[in-house]
Amino acid sequence: MPLGTLIMTRKVLRRIGFASASLLFLISSAWAQQGPEDGGHEVQIWTGGGHSVPGGTKNTGVWNLGLRYGWILTRPHGPGFLKGRFEYAVDAVPMFLVFQPANTAYGLGFNPIDLKWDFATRSSVVPYLEIDGGTLFTNHNVPAGTNTVNFTSSGVFGMHLLGSRYNWSIEARYMHISNAGLATPNPGINTFQVRLGIGRFLRKK
Repeated sequence: MPLGTLIMTRKVLRRIGFASASLLFLISSAWAQQGPEDGGHEVQIWTGGGHSVPGGTKNTGVWNLGLRYGWILTRPHGPGFLKGRFEYAVDAVPMFLVFQPANTAYGLGFNPIDLKWDFATRSSVVPYLEIDGGTLFTNHNVPAGTNTVNFTSSGVFGMHLLGSRYNWSIEARYMHISNAGLATPNPGINTFQVRLGIGRFLRKK
């Protein structure tokens, strides 16, 4: 190969290598968003819905919308793949619809207890487990013929998908709705829901 052609080929390869490295850097920067951090916070808006499952009142659907604020309280703890951070959060629920055969009940709620375990990962996917509890107030009895004040408790498995500016979350949620004996009868409603959220993890100041 002529010397001039060889030098030109090396220059082209160098430029291609530099362009490729730059592109990889830009892509990685675009997808690198701060995940849960010790002493940081989480803000999120979410919506979810689902249907009743066996073990309570049947033929009932639910849809809800809410806002979350969380405090990440610990550094990573735990063995192996269970290693994670503990987060405490609260949810305001300004929209909670219950679709039941007798009517559609509109409600609002507040969840003062959200206990969440954010698994410590080095990727853009952050799984989590959660249990929470709160109160639900509705304009019609839920279920029909019971009470307008109920309590909610949930068990959750979900994951955060970290993006450039915001993160998305998707989760499977089992929620129990019951008046805890405030009225008789108290058949309760067991639901399976899918919830989607968009939010950010904020660094410690």
